[in-house]
Amino acid sequence: MYDCLPMYQRIGQAAYKADIDNTVAFLKELNNPHLHFKSIHVAGTNGKGSVSHTLASILQERGLKVGLYTSPHLKDFRERIRINGQPVSQQFVVDFIAQYRSAIQEIGLSFFEMTVGMAFAYFAQEAVDVAVVEVGMGGRLDSTNVLTPQLSVITNIALDHVQFLGDTIAKIAAEKAGIIKTCVPVVIGETHPESKPVFLQKASDCQSPIFFADEHYTCQHSTTEYEDNRVWLHTDMLQNGKLRFSNLTSPLAGGYQLKNLCTILAACDQLKEEFGLTDKHIVDGIKNVIANTSLMGRWQILQTNPLCICDTGHNVAGITYVVQQLQQTPHHILHFVISMVNDKDINGVLALLPKDAIYYFTKAQIPRGLNAELLAKQAAKHGLQGKVYNSIAEAFAAAKLAAQKDDLVFVGGSTFTVAEVV
Repeated sequence: MYDCLPMYQRIGQAAYKADIDNTVAFLKELNNPHLHFKSIHVAGTNGKGSVSHTLASILQERGLKVGLYTSPHLKDFRERIRINGQPVSQQFVVDFIAQYRSAIQEIGLSFFEMTVGMAFAYFAQEAVDVAVVEVGMGGRLDSTNVLTPQLSVITNIALDHVQFLGDTIAKIAAEKAGIIKTCVPVVIGETHPESKPVFLQKASDCQSPIFFADEHYTCQHSTTEYEDNRVWLHTDMLQNGKLRFSNLTSPLAGGYQLKNLCTILAACDQLKEEFGLTDKHIVDGIKNVIANTSLMGRWQILQTNPLCICDTGHNVAGITYVVQQLQQTPHHILHFVISMVNDKDINGVLALLPKDAIYYFTKAQIPRGLNAELLAKQAAKHGLQGKVYNSIAEAFAAAKLAAQKDDLVFVGGSTFTVAEVV
């Protein structure tokens, strides 16, 4: 699969296809499996992975058979396609490729297009009650946008993938708004003055009920607790100014997760009647999201003494929250292991990073990875100092060796950086 199909995560722009024709053709070859299960469709610049996993966890707590499609994977391709937290079997993947190899080659599928078809075929074969499906990029032209879901969710909008989606918030919002379907409710996680009119217009055109999560839900009295090798976020959730959930607990920490919780709760309000969700299902699903879905890489503790944490935040909006969380995490010296990909806003990210940290510049083992020497040179222009290492493993080992027990080691900069340490 990796050798024969162009894969955006590895090679970038050359693998991107701005239409869904190939997906439609492949799904027809598969007898349109996407028509045989209910779905929830999740788009957004940041947070869509956490929101997708948590919604799947909540639905699992209800006792449903829940498919979950996400991307990219961290360690194993099969992470992308799961049912009730269990990855698709190796045998299904092998058999699927063997059965449809000629169609895959004749249609000229990308890696992502093939994976979407495989996921939908698997969910239909296994007769899931519902599938939570994360958009790959954008929305309007994403391969997953063949679905007519029970609910559409758009977590937020920020400047990312501007070479594909547009260079303004409004243009990107228009691409994300492409997942809004006729008469299907849509939840918007974060209200932004530039994106709100776009969403309102699209929802009006589609006669779709629209709900802005942060206009109904807010968080207060939030705390983060580190316990052995786990971290817990505790918060009270208010709905329309009144206490809705007291001391809601999540293993997904970081300030950005508070916004995700608002989105999740607003989504659950729309799903409650369709799937019979209770407050207990919601509370337990949020608390058990990692146990239920095996989600990795979100403010994840790698070890203690010294405390080592990783996070997949990789664009300006994501890194903004990472830096805020680092500031709130007690430590003496911050050791920052960083690698990035070459098509992101490198300078925008570097400008946000703390200047008093020690940096360990390196490169992920993918073609899109930014040369570590170039990264270090760009970082120096922003007052960031450190050394260059040949691999993420070498950089991480050096950081751990240099760190004292009261220091903090952070690993991030891209999803692919995190993939090599979890």
